[in-house]
Amino acid sequence: MATATATVKCPGCGSENKETAKVCRKCGRDMTVPPAWLPDAAWHLKTLGVIYAALTAFYFGATAVLSKLPKPYQLRNIPIEMTPWLVPGGKVHLPEDQLKAPPEPPAPAAPATK
Repeated sequence: MATATATVKCPGCGSENKETAKVCRKCGRDMTVPPAWLPDAAWHLKTLGVIYAALTAFYFGATAVLSKLPKPYQLRNIPIEMTPWLVPGGKVHLPEDQLKAPPEPPAPAAPATK
């Protein structure tokens, strides 16, 4: 009956080695070096907190800057007949002949040939 031995993967080549091995049997890398740093829960909380704070500051900063710009409906004078839903007392109705498109201008005459 074979006994199961614990194995670890080499960080360089990924081959399986005994847990007690000092060097990788495939690539010869030193297996006694501690593994690279791995982030823990505190690091994740700190990083996410910084990201959240930055996004919140950006949101409120952008809101403050945009609030100083003119409102879209104050950029130009639109006739009240074009926006009846903005009339405080009710709707404004135009006569039917004013709702039609203006007539097209006459086509230019073709140049005379000699």
